[in-house]
Amino acid sequence: MSYLTTTRTSLFLLALATAGLPVLSAQATAPEMVAAPVGPLTLEDCIARALQKNFDLQAQAQDTENAKESLTVEQAAYVPVFTVVGSRAGSESYRSGLASDSTSLRGGVSQKIPTGATVTLSTGLDRSANNPLVTSPNPAYLGDLAVSIKQPLLKNAGAKANLAAIERAKLGVGRASLNYKSRVLAVVRDVEAAYSNVFFAREQLAVRRQSLALAQKLFDEAKVRQEIKVNTDLDVLSAEVGVANARRNVLLAEQTVRNTEDALLNLIGQFEFGTPVGAVTLADYTAEAPTVGGVYQHALEQQPDYLAAQKVVQQYDLDTVSAKSARRPSLDLGAAYGWNTYEDTRSDALRSLSSNRGNDWQVDLTLTMPWGLKAENARYRTSLNLLTQAKTRLRQQEQAILVQVRSAVLAVSTGIESVAIARQATQLSQRQYEMEKTRFDVGASTSYRVLQAQTDLETARVNEVQARVNLRVAVADLQQLDGSSLARFKIAVQ
Repeated sequence: MSYLTTTRTSLFLLALATAGLPVLSAQATAPEMVAAPVGPLTLEDCIARALQKNFDLQAQAQDTENAKESLTVEQAAYVPVFTVVGSRAGSESYRSGLASDSTSLRGGVSQKIPTGATVTLSTGLDRSANNPLVTSPNPAYLGDLAVSIKQPLLKNAGAKANLAAIERAKLGVGRASLNYKSRVLAVVRDVEAAYSNVFFAREQLAVRRQSLALAQKLFDEAKVRQEIKVNTDLDVLSAEVGVANARRNVLLAEQTVRNTEDALLNLIGQFEFGTPVGAVTLADYTAEAPTVGGVYQHALEQQPDYLAAQKVVQQYDLDTVSAKSARRPSLDLGAAYGWNTYEDTRSDALRSLSSNRGNDWQVDLTLTMPWGLKAENARYRTSLNLLTQAKTRLRQQEQAILVQVRSAVLAVSTGIESVAIARQATQLSQRQYEMEKTRFDVGASTSYRVLQAQTDLETARVNEVQARVNLRVAVADLQQLDGSSLARFKIAVQ
């Protein structure tokens, strides 16, 4: 076997190993792909669909609803409470023969007020009867109407301490809303990145297909030149290897397209992977490079995670107020005043209440103090420690945001320069390929050198698209960081 034949066989086997499939002509088609979608798909459309169907957002919304329900629970402590009690009792002595029975029906309403006091208005009607007759009247009806109040004077006294739980729950609603807003920002960023990846994958596929067409054209020309004894068998085989590698790159690019489309559909829909993804576009970034100072200040004002951390500090501050109030002794002042009647009929007993025939009153003062207040003081110190810890975490988060802003701003600035350099590299590679192809046409170059120039051009084109996508993702990261993507896409988070 000659050296040329051996070389051709080796190159052919290399082509098969590299491509993973037999070398076919330009008329051969790749495995069947999904039918091309009809109509464009804008980034705004994707974000709108994600806001409606994204699983993460739907799950996060339940946290907000739960926070609202927690607020309702705390507010329920200040709604009126109605009480109705009915009873029937009787007794009989086997020695004296005395027997009695009684019926009682009582009702009232109590209301807690922000000072910590509980105000109660109650009324009742009692009936008692005895056998044999020992009292007059018999049966007797006792009616009463009373108002009472119990006010803490030390522990849990005052509106600030008593409303702390409601204020804390309100802050919890605010935190849940901010967490939802943070999730929206993350979804917007992820959708924009996935959308950009679809654009890159399709542009890469277009480049690979163009390279395949050029490789096939070079192969056809090499065979023609071989027939007229201008090219050697090695030139033809080199061009054939180029076709095989180009076809393999096309297949891999088609797989990337399908994967990126599924990743996008996963964010904007629910089990809609059969839905075709329309044509996507990627706008060039034309704004000026951002500054660290401006972005950092905007992030401190708008970033949901940082604002939620501020509300955590406020919640711990309220906990400290409550713990401080709870470390005092309990001193409760109680007062009550009522009217009563004693009649022989039910109607007289009720009617006589307005004539103020009888009354009673009571004032009491109750002091309760655990020895040393050890548990209360420990809880207060714990609340102070948690408050200090939350403030430290907040300062730490400010520094972390600054680091993230610096990195994001640098990524955008670098991306702007990278796009310009990649675009220039593509232009130079295009010129290099055209010059090498011209030399090949006049017999001054080989198919191997043309394929190398073609590979360089393909790489430059892919790198340019990648640089554009990287810049858009860097901008998306920056806008997620400072919260400006909501305004950009006109998203209103309630």
